[in-house]
Amino acid sequence: QVQLVESGGGLVQAGGSLGLSCAAIGTDNIINAFGWYRQAPGKQREMVATITFAGITNYAVSVKGRFTISRDNAKNTAYLQMNDLRPEDTGVYYCAGSPNLWGPGTQVTVSS
Repeated sequence: QVQLVESGGGLVQAGGSLGLSCAAIGTDNIINAFGWYRQAPGKQREMVATITFAGITNYAVSVKGRFTISRDNAKNTAYLQMNDLRPEDTGVYYCAGSPNLWGPGTQVTVSS
């Protein structure tokens, strides 16, 4: 059974940095596209960043220039480097992999 396993996250002060990783386990097939999504309390889940197998990236306007998504196809793993974090970046961050795979989520809290 294919699973996405996230790591990273935690508590950081505004202006700080955090890194997330997402490993696909239980499969020899390379995940075609990875994505990071987040959900703040009382809000809908929103796309943060996506990356295709070829490395083409897409970012939400709110994180562009601060966050970087990357991947290592040899490890079937995606990463999200988050810099200059703001309190509004607080939420549960979910990794997604095509097709229809979701990780359990990891909490990111940015204090002001």
